[in-house]
Amino acid sequence: METITGHGFKRVVKYLRAAAFLGLFGSALLAVAALLLIMYVKVLGAPPLAVPQSTLYFAEDGTIIGETNYGQKRYWVPLKEISPYLVDATISIEDRKFYEHSGFDLKRIAGAAIADIKAFSKVQGASTVTMQYARNLFLEHDKTWARKIREALYAIRLEMNYSKEQILEGYLNTIYYGNRAYGIQAASQYYFGKDASELSLAEASMLAGIPKGPGAFSPFASMERAKQRQGIILKAMVINGYIKSGDAEKAYAAELELTGRDPHRELKAAPYFQDAVANALRNDLGLNERAIALGGLRVYTTIDPKQQETAEKQIQSVVSPDSDIQAALVAIDPKNGHVKAMAGGRDYEKSPYNRAVQAIRAPGSTIKPLLYYAALGQGYTPSTLIRSEPTTFRFENGSPDYTPRNYNNKYADGEITLAQALAVSDNVYAVKTHLFLGEDALVETAKDFGITTKLAKVPSLALGTSGVRVIEMANAYSMFANGGKKVEPTLITRVETADGKLLYEKDEQDELVLDPARAYVMTQMLTGTFDTKLNGYTTVTGSTIAKGMTRPYAGKSGSTPTDSWMIGFTPQLVSAVWTGYDDAREITNVPEKSYAKQIWVRFMEEALHGKPVKGFKQPRDGVTGVYIDPANGKLAVKECPIRRFTYFVTGTEPVEYCTDHLEHTQEMDAKTDKGGKSWYRRLWDWGD
Repeated sequence: METITGHGFKRVVKYLRAAAFLGLFGSALLAVAALLLIMYVKVLGAPPLAVPQSTLYFAEDGTIIGETNYGQKRYWVPLKEISPYLVDATISIEDRKFYEHSGFDLKRIAGAAIADIKAFSKVQGASTVTMQYARNLFLEHDKTWARKIREALYAIRLEMNYSKEQILEGYLNTIYYGNRAYGIQAASQYYFGKDASELSLAEASMLAGIPKGPGAFSPFASMERAKQRQGIILKAMVINGYIKSGDAEKAYAAELELTGRDPHRELKAAPYFQDAVANALRNDLGLNERAIALGGLRVYTTIDPKQQETAEKQIQSVVSPDSDIQAALVAIDPKNGHVKAMAGGRDYEKSPYNRAVQAIRAPGSTIKPLLYYAALGQGYTPSTLIRSEPTTFRFENGSPDYTPRNYNNKYADGEITLAQALAVSDNVYAVKTHLFLGEDALVETAKDFGITTKLAKVPSLALGTSGVRVIEMANAYSMFANGGKKVEPTLITRVETADGKLLYEKDEQDELVLDPARAYVMTQMLTGTFDTKLNGYTTVTGSTIAKGMTRPYAGKSGSTPTDSWMIGFTPQLVSAVWTGYDDAREITNVPEKSYAKQIWVRFMEEALHGKPVKGFKQPRDGVTGVYIDPANGKLAVKECPIRRFTYFVTGTEPVEYCTDHLEHTQEMDAKTDKGGKSWYRRLWDWGD
């Protein structure tokens, strides 16, 4: 060894002093840089942890009917609801010093840097769990030094502002496991058909190996490579003290039952309803697309899966597959407005246009109950008589003449009661009533019933020529069924974030907007739609489906040349059915004209099967029931061939008894004049 002496020794000392100075200066620079970095990170604050999570739609019974996933299947679960085996397996293979470092494993980084320098490119990863989580949240997955620097900054921010448990939970809920499954919950469901909390050691060690390369280590891509990766992970778990060798051997030898199916991916339940729910989230609750996409929302809806299935089934069974006609159905619980079933068309895949909530179609005679409800407040009663005969209305304001016609041009050619006019859907009676009340009356009454679509103030409005939505009509009839309480069509009862924070909850209201007595009287008159003994000159509009009924219903059909409707209810359920062509062509096929009624009665019968038969609840006061002769609306006597128990608003019930069927009527009729009327009939006619 050469001895350093003289000038040589002095030179060395000089170099050492310079090196020491530079070292101290460099250390100071590093310290200042570190301090500035810490200050910068502090200013930036905690990074947001929002990631795309699937928004789930729940039915009223808690089952999942669908989701909005924007291309990524992701369901956030708390760390405590993830199998400990999966947690330990992930740490063992991805970042065994996770709980020790502050976001960086310097030894791994140094090794990776040497490998990269040798290869003159970025070839080896040294990312910790924190760094990978940062990349999943904020960055692209390109292999560049610029990305690594940004990744490091995000990792520091995560470590400075969140606990290890929060970081690990976030990582496990965002990492990609292949097959569109982001996060361990989605992966557990796809690969094994179970929740993340239920994963066994064998299953967990298999899943933990996939993120390194989903295209290579997924058991569906290569079972051989997946098993090799599983063996490496199990060995690492033994080395790190998480499991024993015997446990690892058993797990490796275990046969795994792979499902390869996302239990939510193929869900097609109530597609029109799901679209309506998404629209309500945006327009009614004020959530934007980003909030829905990134929120991982839990949306609790009102849909009844069984009733929904029934609605879709009955539409398919009634409507001929060879027909182009469309159909829509909305079923509502009248107590609270909850929508229990919704069909917006015959085939969502062919036409997602939701005719239940979007289409505005002429309701025909189903608007008449609203008109007659208004009339009951203006002196009308179920016994009010008006002549039914061909009539042309002429107006002094210059409006064109108007001649309404009854179905098949059938008229009573005499007086009929309001109850009869409703049951047989007499159009002349309706228009006369509409013009007597004033054209504003029906428009304003419709608003009381929750109809928001603008109605035209024209004479023909009484016959339902101004369009409305199916869901509006179902809701309007709900107010008859519940005794006059205000309800609104409700699709969503509650919305929560992924961590259970309440964003929205539907307030139940108890506001009375209709007169209970008039609502009850109207409901009872609507049962006459199915009463084949109500009158003698024609059949009631519901006679064709009355035989298929096993319980009392109230309802009304309606038709125009282009639209066919049936709306009816019990105290438990209201449903409205519409059928027609999208291009508004006329319905000329005879069977097609009956589709709405057939769908309605079949749906109601199946939906209510097994439920108690309930009568409509009579108000405590305000109504009086008496037997009348439905032909003339007078109090019935024993000689009347038909006696119908009818309700009236108290104080408006008839006081005059029917004399048309007394025992001496035939004898008296024999002594009539040329007109064939008894002297007392002639006296009454003269008085009119």
